Parts: sequence; C-alpha cells; structure tokens
Amino acid sequence: MTKNEKYIILSDGTVYDGIGFGSNEEVLGEIVFNTSMTGYQEMLTDPSYRGQILVSTYPIIGNYGIDNNFSESKRIQVKSYVVRDLCDYPFHFSNDKDLNKYLTENEIPGIHSVDTRSLTRKIRKFGSKMAIVTSNPDINTALDKINNFGSYEDNNYVDQVSVKSIESYQAKQSHLKIALIDFGVKKNIIRILNSRGCDVEVYPWDFDFNNLDLNKFDGIVMSPGPGDPKTLLNDIKGIKKSIENIPTLGICLGHQIIAHIYGGETFKLLFGHRGGNQPVKELKSGRVYPTSQNHGYAVSDKNFPLDLEITHININDNTVSGLKHKHKPIISIQYHSEACPGPVDSEYIFDNFVELIKGKNEK
Repeated sequence: MTKNEKYIILSDGTVYDGIGFGSNEEVLGEIVFNTSMTGYQEMLTDPSYRGQILVSTYPIIGNYGIDNNFSESKRIQVKSYVVRDLCDYPFHFSNDKDLNKYLTENEIPGIHSVDTRSLTRKIRKFGSKMAIVTSNPDINTALDKINNFGSYEDNNYVDQVSVKSIESYQAKQSHLKIALIDFGVKKNIIRILNSRGCDVEVYPWDFDFNNLDLNKFDGIVMSPGPGDPKTLLNDIKGIKKSIENIPTLGICLGHQIIAHIYGGETFKLLFGHRGGNQPVKELKSGRVYPTSQNHGYAVSDKNFPLDLEITHININDNTVSGLKHKHKPIISIQYHSEACPGPVDSEYIFDNFVELIKGKNEK
C-alpha cells in the first residue's frame, strides 16, 4: 500500500484512489472540473472556486511551477486539487516554487495519480456532486460526513471571499471612478479597469448601497464570485436603486444578480462551464469568441424579463451568456472577459463599458 494513499469519495459512494500531496487535511466540497491546459495557479486562486474540489482534465500539471505574481487573489480558494500526473520538477524562468510546496504552504490537500478522465466523465454524466478527499477508505464513514456537511448551496461562500472594508486602487492616469461590488473579484479585473484610466473603489458584497453617494462615481462593476446567486438576494441592499441610472457592468455572478434584480431566474447547470475554450456568440454581430468561464449556474431564458435583452449565448448549450437593459446603461456577461487564465478575445467588453460611461457623461 502506498504510504500517502488518498481517496476521493463521492456522495453516491463512488471511490477514486490516488496519491496525496500538499497538506494532509481531510476536506469536503462540491467536485467540479476545468478543461484548461494551463493557468492552474490562476484557477486555484480564483474566488469563484471557493468551497469546491477542482479537477484538472489536462493530464500534466505543475510543469512550470508557481509564480508569486500570477495569483488572482490573496490565497488558494479551492478545497482540494485533483490531477492525473503531478510534475515535481518544474522548469520556468519565473518559477518561485513547485505546486506541492504551494499547496502545503496554504494548507490545501492535493491528490494525484487519479483517473481524472473517468472522474470527469462521471461528473459530465451525473452532474457535480459533494465529495470528500480523505485518507480513510471507509465509504460509510465518508457518506456520513458528506450528509452531515450538507449541500454546496447551504453555504454563503461570497461572504468568505469578499473584502470586509472598502479598498481603493488608483489608475496611473485617472479619468473615471468605478465602484466595484466584490462578490469574489479577481485581481485582473481591477488591473484592466486601472489600465483604462479607472480608479476603483472595492465595496463588500453586503454594503448598504442606499448610503452610497453615487454622484462621485462614473460606473459600477458587479464582480464574479462563488455559489448560487439566490442565496444572496435577501442580503443585497440597495443595489437595484444604485444601478438604475448609472452605467453598470455585471460579470458572471454579477450578471446573474442583475437578471434576478429585474425579475429573471437562474438555474443550476448539470456540471457547469469551467475552462478557457467556451464558445460564445455575440448575437448582434454573429461573431463567436473563445471565452474563459467558471460557473455552475446560468440565467434562464424562460419567462425572460421584458426590460432585458439577450446579447450573447453559449454555443455549446445555448444558455444565456450576456444581456443588456433595453432602457438603462446596464450590460452583463456570463463569462470572464478578464481571462486569467484563458483567451483575451473578449476583453473588449471593458472598452464597451468605458464607452457606455462616456456616452452617459456626454448627455
């Protein structure tokens, strides 16, 4: 028996074995997969993965190590990381440490030598499930722990990743001022806004926006984040009033919340969209963009709000990937236009947002 043998036990009793690396913690979470070939550090630090066990479908992970400048948040956000082959001799000019050390420092357990192809096919067919990563192979013990833990939707993960107080990020050449509602923002969103001359003030997700002086802002960004948007709706104060007459951009979870604000609905996808190769069609132009996505919920096109218009769809399953308000300067997208990791083809959305602000200011 391998000294550090570990097991992934799903809520239906299915067991996958492998070799542990990183910390030796036992963890529970919703198990999901990502199809990106690179960008594992950015994925691990993406707040949208909070509470989840992440599986990489690409078989070789860790070959370029960890660069301290590539993280998208202050810490690793996943509960555990599952890979096929772990490279323990990374080589890259910017490598600061290997993946094993990185997970160990952050007290995150990993498991390698797993049949990730079989595991991914299982998730694709039967959907994302709660799971446990453990050194104890006893199935009954694992299932008891999973049942006692509850479902992924029972937790407010946004509260765990959002800032607790207002933070400011200044552009080198400032022209505009943006209020960013932090449901789990990635660093690159702030970088991109700064690069376009936007000073950014980041607000906690549960800030009382009834008390926000909107006159000092040119626009609002509602960030991505983890979990089911329905768990947040009762605690979000004043957001609809805040975005009524100010240019607003919603990204991923922010996009879903905008849909809810105007009477739309969201539903849970079977296994989600997670990867850097999701094709999205812009309906107006007919152009298709490769996009980075990381979400388990989507806006329903059933009983769609009359005030909103669908602007983008995901070609793989025709789910809503973008919308806009018909009468107000509000746009939103279901994908990560900031990439990190993934293609940057859709970064133009930030340019559209800036133009929306300038058009509003000129009126």
